[in-house]
Amino acid sequence: MRRVVITGMGMVAPTGNSVREAWEAALACRSGAAPITLFDLKEWPDLNIHFAAEVKNLDLLNSMSAKEARQASRFVQLTSAAMKEAAESCGLDLTGDTDRYGCCIGVGLGAFSDIEVEAQRFKERGPRRVSPVLLPYAIPNMAGGFTSITHNLRGPNFCTATACASGNHAIGEACMHIGFGTADVMFAGGAEAAISPMSVSCFAKMRALSSRNDAPELASRPFDIDRDGFVMGEGAAVLVVEELEHAKARGATIYAELTGYGLSCDAYHITSPPPEGDGAARSIQMALDSAKMSVEDVDYINAHGTSTQVNDAVESTAIETVFGSHATKVPISSTKGVTGHCLGAAGAIEAIYTTLAIYHGVIPPTANLEKPDPNCRLDYTPREPREKRIDFALSNSFGFGGHNACIGFKRFA
Repeated sequence: MRRVVITGMGMVAPTGNSVREAWEAALACRSGAAPITLFDLKEWPDLNIHFAAEVKNLDLLNSMSAKEARQASRFVQLTSAAMKEAAESCGLDLTGDTDRYGCCIGVGLGAFSDIEVEAQRFKERGPRRVSPVLLPYAIPNMAGGFTSITHNLRGPNFCTATACASGNHAIGEACMHIGFGTADVMFAGGAEAAISPMSVSCFAKMRALSSRNDAPELASRPFDIDRDGFVMGEGAAVLVVEELEHAKARGATIYAELTGYGLSCDAYHITSPPPEGDGAARSIQMALDSAKMSVEDVDYINAHGTSTQVNDAVESTAIETVFGSHATKVPISSTKGVTGHCLGAAGAIEAIYTTLAIYHGVIPPTANLEKPDPNCRLDYTPREPREKRIDFALSNSFGFGGHNACIGFKRFA
């Protein structure tokens, strides 16, 4: 397997429209949760959740034409913005031979909100009023398809759709292509933009969402005993992953090396993880094994940490299963305390946070962690960033359907 390094990053998140802005917000515990603006709450008086973590003040014309912005689904728009920053940050020449430059963007719900709107239009006004671009822009692979066109990426291009594990799987699978030699560069990450009346209603009906309408910025509180659900978020994040010698030959900045990838399935329930977290534990152990690392080598874990009662406790149990007595010695944090849960984009956003933690030597904190849950007994880095040299880190993502993914990151040397 060829070595894979990270040479560029781009992000639009509820906490900022660039990597720098989002990173500074994470360190400052500045939440992106606020009252919903993407649809009119007055039209839905029975909706009991009034807030989410939306991307704000994004100028779409910085990364696409006015016509493209009008036609494209929001998750494609967000991907385009993140992709532009990633492409500019890595310094690659994308105008020449790009047959070995590819793209993989993971997506969870995709154009859920657009389908919702068009279905209502179809019902009220008939077939002739349906948008002709709904289908091509609604399919999950269009995030990668659109950005391959705009950035001339002619190599492997595909989409992972494993719910909230999609971003991690996209990065892991992209690295496999580089490792096996079918690509030299991959733009890999995740995207999601599904904040709509129907999606919020669905998650609320499942009792998965926090109902802190009076204090949205305090609602996402991973591992806190008073957590009452996740905050629905949106965003996009793209990492440029590159074969080491290719990166060195062009003098690229190397932020970290990707050395581990683990994936598994719970085969248990469509939404709930098994109580002992067996599937999650297997994915973590696989990431360690593939990186040829032991639990003692891990300096930081970016947790899935959704702020739901069940998932936070199960993830803690899974980490304890793998790490044993060493579990309490490893700093952990969940950056969902500020971003909310960005679903298909979450793993990619958190992969960038993990990369920056290694590169800058600082652990982003878990926001709003005031009273640790006794069932979550580990070191979750509450409320304040922590300076620490990080040589090896893990990032967890788990999704509906029992999909689990863990990525291992190493300080480049």
